[in-house]
Amino acid sequence: MKILLVGGTGQVGSEIRLVCHNKNITCISPSSSELDITDKASVHSIIKNNLPLDFIVNASAYTAVDKAEDEVELAYKINRDGPLQLAEVCAQNTIPLLHISTDYVFDGSASTPYKENDATSALGVYGQSKLEGEFAVRDILLEHIILRTAWVYGAQGNNFVKTMLKLGRQRTELNVVSDQFGCPTAAVDIAETVVNIITQMRYKPDSRWGTYHFCSGDSTHWADFAKAIFTDAKCLDSEYPSVAVNSISSSEYPTKAARPHYSVLSCTKIEQLFAIAAPTWLSSLQRDIPNILKNI
Repeated sequence: MKILLVGGTGQVGSEIRLVCHNKNITCISPSSSELDITDKASVHSIIKNNLPLDFIVNASAYTAVDKAEDEVELAYKINRDGPLQLAEVCAQNTIPLLHISTDYVFDGSASTPYKENDATSALGVYGQSKLEGEFAVRDILLEHIILRTAWVYGAQGNNFVKTMLKLGRQRTELNVVSDQFGCPTAAVDIAETVVNIITQMRYKPDSRWGTYHFCSGDSTHWADFAKAIFTDAKCLDSEYPSVAVNSISSSEYPTKAARPHYSVLSCTKIEQLFAIAAPTWLSSLQRDIPNILKNI
């Protein structure tokens, strides 16, 4: 199998490349200098130069939630126009597309896990630009998988786990929001899921095209997530400092962009149709903390 991976140096993309290598899947992953997702000519050229392809995977995204409120045009270029251009080339060349999206397409007003067909209503530029990227893919290409995930962390890039581990070496006490609930999800688990899906659809294409949720199978809030991070770090390294985590409300920690207070995703559909079970967030965190500590 031969795929083209867009965003191969990011948190999820770097893990997809590793999974593909381990499974002997040819993964072409152009650098940002080779492929500019905001440049239509660049997108069309890099794909056409690498035909034939069994799948294109889009793991690129503008993910700076607060910064997006100021860099609106750039956020939309990457999160909406990029997927649109990829979908156009896929349609022209009969190539399926797997596009990674986010829980921030929901406004957080629910009290039970969001299903794939629940109404979307993004709160900020980041979520809205990702939502419009979803619309573009659906409108243009039948053979697509949109994979929504949440609270992503890993050894690469910037994320909550790495931020906490860095701050924990600098401070003895931290205030962390405890009224925003979601599902921390390891980039490693997302990568395994992506490759699992494209492998199934490559060798047994059927009517399973559409939108899916994949994240940890249970939820938490940011403060408890932080406490678990520090507990695991201390277990691995007895010299890691002890850090007290104080729970605060979102109103006590104002941000430029509004966040959903509840963005828990239901993973029932992906388990039923692809036999992919969601791991617990704590088990994945405990597995990945050693590697993340090495990369901060």
